[in-house]
Amino acid sequence: MTIAERLARLDWPALEAGLWERGWASTPAVLTREECDGLVRLYADDTLFRSRVDMGRHRFGMGDYKYFARPLPAIVEQLRVHAYPRLAGIASSWMEALGTSDRFPPTLAAFLARCAKAGQHKPTPLLLHYEAGGFNCLHQDVYGAIGFPLQVVAFLSRPVRDYEGGEFLLVEQRPRAQSVGEAIVGEQGDLLVFTNRFRPVRGARGFYRANVRHGVSRVRSGTRYTLGVIFHDAE
Repeated sequence: MTIAERLARLDWPALEAGLWERGWASTPAVLTREECDGLVRLYADDTLFRSRVDMGRHRFGMGDYKYFARPLPAIVEQLRVHAYPRLAGIASSWMEALGTSDRFPPTLAAFLARCAKAGQHKPTPLLLHYEAGGFNCLHQDVYGAIGFPLQVVAFLSRPVRDYEGGEFLLVEQRPRAQSVGEAIVGEQGDLLVFTNRFRPVRGARGFYRANVRHGVSRVRSGTRYTLGVIFHDAE
């Protein structure tokens, strides 16, 4: 099946319910082992990327990641193009619940045109690489004035077999209370959809905005790769 067909077969009502309930939702494997391994092999070809970031140098963590240049690899482009319409409606509903006027167009092309108008032209999908001892500090993905509140991570490595540790982390700030955290382990080929900045939470007086940060816990052994699919472009 094509990437579009695989995404269409997912249980989107359950995914939407998970996003509303806790700010994240996971899927069964969407990518095959061969596709995951193929994406990992791309990491060695610097001609495919527009930039590399050493996390340690910038005190972001320990590890590195590379942003793809255009044209994006076919799998990455298809994930970005075909997941976006499914998420745009959810994202617009979130904005409505929070009482903002922001709404998201139904196609990625229309949304990227909005990014370009704001001076955001650089593609943001990326491959992330961690060796033993690597981690990613809690952060939010902000690349300019225009942002999309949801993004996708595809797990490319096999937990236990390829690496240990390295759980995906989400930490939500709660008003007048301590933060709550989630640690998520994804199998190879699984997707994780999550909020990259904030989400609506129902309170006594309606919905309020809860800020969320994400990161990766320390990899205890082995090598861990993931694909990040961010929908807004960067300045």
